[in-house]
Order: sequence, then structure tokens, then C-alpha cells
Amino acid sequence: MRLLKSLVFAACLVPLGLLVWRGFTDGLTANPIEFVTHRTGDWTLRLLLVTLAITPLRRLTGWNAVIRLRRMLGLFAFFYGSLHLLTYVVLDHFFAFGSMLEDLTDRRFVTAGFTGFVLMIPLALTSTQAMVRRLGGRRWQALHRLVYVSACAGVVHYLWLVKADLRPPLVYAALLALLLGFRLYVAMVRRTGRLPHAARSGAVP
Repeated sequence: MRLLKSLVFAACLVPLGLLVWRGFTDGLTANPIEFVTHRTGDWTLRLLLVTLAITPLRRLTGWNAVIRLRRMLGLFAFFYGSLHLLTYVVLDHFFAFGSMLEDLTDRRFVTAGFTGFVLMIPLALTSTQAMVRRLGGRRWQALHRLVYVSACAGVVHYLWLVKADLRPPLVYAALLALLLGFRLYVAMVRRTGRLPHAARSGAVP
């Protein structure tokens, strides 16, 4: 598991490394700010979905140790979400908060994206074992179900942003629906006791 965590950590840094490499080799296209914004947004949503896939993977396979990767993946999702927001604030708007406030109220995709990021903040702040003990298991689990809303907001943000080809955001929407649908299925049938032990064990999210 230690080796796997190291490999996952390195893999999560690859998108950032590729962006830096493109920056030094003039590979950020004719609109570098838009390119960086889109790439960091893409990886925020991808890592959110991967984080949400951990619980179904554990339930279906019985591989309980995989849960140890969830915190890291969630924090990397927050990391790329922060880069996504910083690109918008610093490079796109140059700290013009009045203009950003107008965007927030007038452009619904900005509203959805900002909502998704804000909901990730308490998740990142309470990701440590110390916070789990401080909040208590049930309250911590209830709080971390905000990840569902954050992921939904991220998908809606992408859908409302795209003006032509809706296929990429619809793929994300389908994956999110599958992951949430699995959780709904488990919640509906676990009371009957018909799920295998591997699927019944452990807590969601």
C-alpha cells in the first residue's frame, strides 16, 4: 500500500508537470489562460469522480485497503480545483473582484463552478484523522456527503460552460450518475441483507 500510495501521488502530479512542461516549451496553445483553466478544471472533476469510485470499488471487490487512497485523491481534487480558481482570479481577471462578482451573479456556469469549489473547502479542512475524531464518525460522514453536491455542481458547471460539443460533459454526467446510482442501490437493498458481505461492509461516502 505504501508503494501504491507513492505511485498514485506521483500520477496525480503528472497533469501539473505536463502543464509546466507545456509552459516552458510554448505548448499552451494560442490561448494559454483558457488552456490552463480547462485542464485544471478537467482534472478537478476527474479526480472527484475517481474519489467517488473508491467506495464502489471497495464494495465490489472487498479490497478494503483501497480506502486509504481516498483522502489523497480528494485532496488532489481540491488542489486542482484551487489552481482552476486561481487561474480564473489571477490570470483571467487580474483580481478584478467587481468583474468576478458580476460573473458570479450573471453567468450561471460560474455560479455552479464556484459553488462546487466552496463545498470542497470543508471537505479538505476536515480530511485528517484528527478531524474525524473531533467531529465523530457520523457527523464526519454526513459532512463529507457534500462531495456528492460538489461533484454535481462541477458537472453542471461543465455542461453550462460548453456551447457546442456536449459529449465530454455528458460523459462525466453519466459516470457521476453511475457512481451515485450505485450508492442509491446499496442504500435501498442493504436493509434486506441480500448484499454480499464485501458490499455491506464499511461506510459511505
